[in-house]
Amino acid sequence: MKLATLHGIGRDGRLVIVSRNLKAYAEAGDIAPTLQAALDRWDEVKPALEARYAALQRGEFVAGPFIEGQALAPLPRAYEWIDGSAYINHVILVRRARNAEPPATLRTDPLVYQGGSGYCIAPTAPIPLADPAWGLDFESEVCVILGDTPQGTKKGQAERYIRLVLLANDVSLRNLIPVELEKGFGFFNSKPATAFSPVAVTPDELGAAWHEGRVHLPLRTDYNEELFGDPEAGPEMHFSFHDLIQHICKTRAFIAGTILGSGTVSNADRARGSSCLAEKRMIEKIDSGTITTPFMQVGDRVRIVMHDAQGQSIFGQIDQTVVAAPGS
Repeated sequence: MKLATLHGIGRDGRLVIVSRNLKAYAEAGDIAPTLQAALDRWDEVKPALEARYAALQRGEFVAGPFIEGQALAPLPRAYEWIDGSAYINHVILVRRARNAEPPATLRTDPLVYQGGSGYCIAPTAPIPLADPAWGLDFESEVCVILGDTPQGTKKGQAERYIRLVLLANDVSLRNLIPVELEKGFGFFNSKPATAFSPVAVTPDELGAAWHEGRVHLPLRTDYNEELFGDPEAGPEMHFSFHDLIQHICKTRAFIAGTILGSGTVSNADRARGSSCLAEKRMIEKIDSGTITTPFMQVGDRVRIVMHDAQGQSIFGQIDQTVVAAPGS
């Protein structure tokens, strides 16, 4: 099942059901007015949503063509946005970029941070840049949306709480990160609002590509109209979403509508490229001693998409262009 959010009366938009090929949508307001409302009553409303999704595939209940550029983030505001860093190769490279050693528990204890979630931006929303010296970077990621998840949830129980899968661009301001981390209190100004894919899908929609809490498909990033990277999202995700859920539930519970990110998708094979500029810059430094790739500037464009084995876009596309922030 594929779900999206279009403009509605309130800030949370209105829930719609999207066809498998992303070409058409059906209204879902009589079942649940918003995605958050559906998540709050998931066991109750899921059968009706699935029935309408099946009908939509047969050409019934069609409200109109689905236009990705008109979609909001599936959750325009979320209760929580928690991002992991599950790809070891990425952790090692970005730590080297700021002359920091990886933690001793790199392979045993997941890294996570809590980002802002009151404003989740649309997949085609511009990225405002106030100061190029801040080091604007994109980060292509896979995410899941959770249902109500109790404290103490273990890895073996985690699958039952995963409701939906989607993509994210976890924007970073790289040159603000070191100063913030030196304070010993984590990211804040260095992490602006995150953009999410037009569509969120139930794990069964991924078929065999979803197993063991990972999405086993390439995640493609195009930067300024050229392929930047297409690393495999599954095999090198050291901590699965099941692992991440166990970790974050150690000391507290999470409410339906919590978004949990994988961190930047990264492979050790350099032929697969990268999912962020920081990695490429670090590789340049390792190979030649000189960084030649700049961070993002006004006018730069990033596109993030994942295709199934048949080449069909699964989640729709994140497509963002950098613009000058008001007053900059």
